[in-house]
Amino acid sequence: MATPLEKARNDPGSMKGRILKAARQVFGEYGFHGTTTRMIAEAVGIDISTLHYHWGDKGDLYEAAVLDITEDLRLKLIEVERVIHGRPLAVRMDMAIDLMTDYLFESPEISNLILFRYFGKTRPQTHFDFHVPEFISDIARSMDLCKNQKNAPVEVRMQVLTLMNAIHSFISGENFFRPMLGLEKEPYRKRVKETLKFILIPAFSGTKRRDEAAA
Repeated sequence: MATPLEKARNDPGSMKGRILKAARQVFGEYGFHGTTTRMIAEAVGIDISTLHYHWGDKGDLYEAAVLDITEDLRLKLIEVERVIHGRPLAVRMDMAIDLMTDYLFESPEISNLILFRYFGKTRPQTHFDFHVPEFISDIARSMDLCKNQKNAPVEVRMQVLTLMNAIHSFISGENFFRPMLGLEKEPYRKRVKETLKFILIPAFSGTKRRDEAAA
C-alpha cells in the first residue's frame, strides 16, 4: 500500500499533495518548533481536522516534508551529475553552480530547512533527517574530487561543505541580503552566481591541481 508521501508525490494536486507543499513552505519559513498544524492548514485553506485526516500530527508531516525534500534534492544532484559528467572541473563547477542555484532559488524551503537543521538550538522530536553525509560524498565524486564516494577524505568533505553552505546561505538569506545590497530579485540571483563562481571555481581548481601534483 502506498504511503501518504508516495500518494502526495504521485498526485501533487491532490489534498495530500497540497498539504505537503504548504508544509514544506511553512516549515521552511518558521522551522519545526515555530510551525503549527493550524498554520499549515490555513496555508492550504482547510480545517485542522482535514489536515490530521490526511497526515496525522505535526511530526508526521515534518517527517514527510524532510523525506520529500531529501528525495527532490537527491534526484536533482543525479540530474546535475549527468549534465556535467566528464567535463573539466572548472566547467563542471560553473554549470553545477548555475543549475543548483536556479533550482534552490525556486525551492528556497530546501535551503531554509537545511540551515534550520544545522543551526537550530532545538531539535525536532523525530529521528528523520536530511542525508547530508551521503550528499557530500555524492557531490565530491561528481566533481571528481574523490574516486570513491564511500571514502571521501575529510579535507574533500570540508571543501564540499563550504560549497554547499555558501549556496544555501545566499538562497536562504535572499530577503535579508537583497535590501542590504539594493538589488532586485533577478540582479541579486545573477550576482550570487557570479560571486560563487569567482570565489569557488579558482579555489577548487587550484586544490585539484595541487592534489594531482602531489600524487
